[in-house]
Amino acid sequence: MSFATVIAVAILFMSCTDNYQRVGEEAVKPIFPQGVAQNFTLTYTETPKELSSEDADSTKVIAILTSPITEDYDNQSFKYRTFPDGLKVDFFDDKNQKSVITADYGIVYSQTNLIDLQGNVVIESHDGTKLETPQLFFDRTNNWIFTEEAFTFTNPEDGSVMDGEGMDFNRDRTYFKAHKTYGLMTIKEKELDD
Repeated sequence: MSFATVIAVAILFMSCTDNYQRVGEEAVKPIFPQGVAQNFTLTYTETPKELSSEDADSTKVIAILTSPITEDYDNQSFKYRTFPDGLKVDFFDDKNQKSVITADYGIVYSQTNLIDLQGNVVIESHDGTKLETPQLFFDRTNNWIFTEEAFTFTNPEDGSVMDGEGMDFNRDRTYFKAHKTYGLMTIKEKELDD
């Protein structure tokens, strides 16, 4: 009788398999960063020429990125880095004039060189112009900035405030295209010489 009980219990345990099909959030495997940095500061520099081993001060600071925390997901098949508590980037042009970008959240996609800024994205340029939008993308490969979201562009020099939806421009703002615009904009006319 005890032998029959052991066999019955063994068959009972062998027949217990998990055939439950997981779906939705339950099916998603948890993803963990390979590294987390607090009080993160990253300085981007460039050199006008190839450095030798003794060159020390011929580099130029292009940008300084700061964030309370960053999470590194380069351990995933599609590599990326997040800034869940926001970020601030100080950009410097050729004349060392500073422009500032802030956002509530950011993702840098390593493989595509695309940066996705979300939530209260603000660009304040050295000339006083200001761009505000809920989301902004920066294609680092092509130095191209764009959004399909609503935006407000303020220019204190001529007192204009332009609202719109969707825009794209290059990094040094020599090309600027707004897809839909509305708002108050002052246009200066040139006087014609007779």
